[in-house]
Amino acid sequence: MGIGTLAHTVGHLPLNQLTEKLRGRGVDFVQLALSKAISDIDTSLGKLSPGLANHIGEQFQRAGIRIGVLGCYINPIHPDPQQRRHEINRFKEHLRYARDLGTSIVATETADLTTYLTQDPERYEAIGWELLKQTVEELAEEAERWGVHIGLEPVFTHTLSSTEKMVRILEEVPSSNLGVVFDPVNLLPPTAIQAQETFLDEAFAAFGDRIVLAHLKDVIVQDGNLKSVRSGEGIFQTKSFLEKLHRAKPGVDISLEQLTDETMNDAFHYVRSLMP
Repeated sequence: MGIGTLAHTVGHLPLNQLTEKLRGRGVDFVQLALSKAISDIDTSLGKLSPGLANHIGEQFQRAGIRIGVLGCYINPIHPDPQQRRHEINRFKEHLRYARDLGTSIVATETADLTTYLTQDPERYEAIGWELLKQTVEELAEEAERWGVHIGLEPVFTHTLSSTEKMVRILEEVPSSNLGVVFDPVNLLPPTAIQAQETFLDEAFAAFGDRIVLAHLKDVIVQDGNLKSVRSGEGIFQTKSFLEKLHRAKPGVDISLEQLTDETMNDAFHYVRSLMP
């Protein structure tokens, strides 16, 4: 299993400085959000090309680091149709150039579950779901053209708010190019904090075969709510998760979150000490 993190964990920097700061840190791969990580190159919509994508990918390769996934976290159900179209087009551009950058995965979350609550308190979930489905169908068609994967990340408070909804979108958009970015802490309902093993078993049984990337952090309970912290600082069953993940998807990449430049080394060491 490759261990990595968000490229911008070490800062929003010129490309050469970014890769040098990541070099030699035990980082197998990065999740690269182009605009969040690289400060000296315009990667806004319409600016990417095979040459630019290859140049960025080569800089990471020279530092001994893979680009394991592109983070292109759009709002696929944005209430403004023009803004939604802009974000869809940006994601599609990432899909087109993913392989030039050295990866085959582009990842996103799915926006707040309550996006349309004020517009229609009774049907807000259905409205959000229909827009999500339309967006995912369009993105899946583009991914199929380029032979790359879309990684959808379910989150407890988002449109894909449960294991069941993750399964539903995979069934309703039956594309082999659609996969799951599994962040168990993001999907964990507060009511399941004492039943993590059951939650994990049900999730792996439901979509374990479709996982293309794992995210990993820890969790604490604060004022009755779940708060994300770095691995080793909370009560998440990290060792059990890693064992289950290894059985379901041996060799899958794991991106550590909630890190800073200063805490990265300790978190990497902790997770590696628990790996099967």
